[in-house]
Amino acid sequence: MSTFKHPVGPQPSKVYWRRRLLVGLGLLAVIVIIVLIVVRPGSSSGAPASTHTPKTVTTPAADTTSIPTEPTTASGDPCKPSDVTVEAVTDATTYAADQLPKLSVSVTNKGTVPCKLNAGTSQQVFTITSGSEVYWKSTDCQAEKVDAEVLLQPGKTISSQTPIEWDRTRSDPSTCQATRTPVPAGGASYHLSVSVAGIEAAATKQFILS
Repeated sequence: MSTFKHPVGPQPSKVYWRRRLLVGLGLLAVIVIIVLIVVRPGSSSGAPASTHTPKTVTTPAADTTSIPTEPTTASGDPCKPSDVTVEAVTDATTYAADQLPKLSVSVTNKGTVPCKLNAGTSQQVFTITSGSEVYWKSTDCQAEKVDAEVLLQPGKTISSQTPIEWDRTRSDPSTCQATRTPVPAGGASYHLSVSVAGIEAAATKQFILS
């Protein structure tokens, strides 16, 4: 006679059946845990992580950090000169003999409300001086002029997208198509002043040509 169907021992057979049931349940629990670890419900290596297609966010020109180089228009009230700060920017303070200064401008709305400003190249003026003498002016031989209206947000600063590279020569409207005279170097000090839409920078940016 099978001892599986008819347990043999000093205890009643129902005791042995209960023990077998507990052992069987324990083994079943272990198997379930192992399956869960291997399968990991909720994740699948064969399915894509997400079927959601990200949306392309288009940022209007008014919210960019760079001054547009192409014509743009914006809606809003004109900026008050008292709410706008203009700053002259150079990429270095001292230039070796083979380096050309890169000139930029930054514009900040220090007011409390958004305002519209034409900050394009048509409204930008860069002037380089040394002492009382004007050596170079961006408008002397300017080829292209672009109107670029931007809506400046409060506390927002925008800067030149592409700096102007100064060739270290004197400028004059009469010499735009001719070879121009190099400016003095060898440790000479120069100052860059800028204005945008008639709003001038409060201070100049000093730099040295070696």
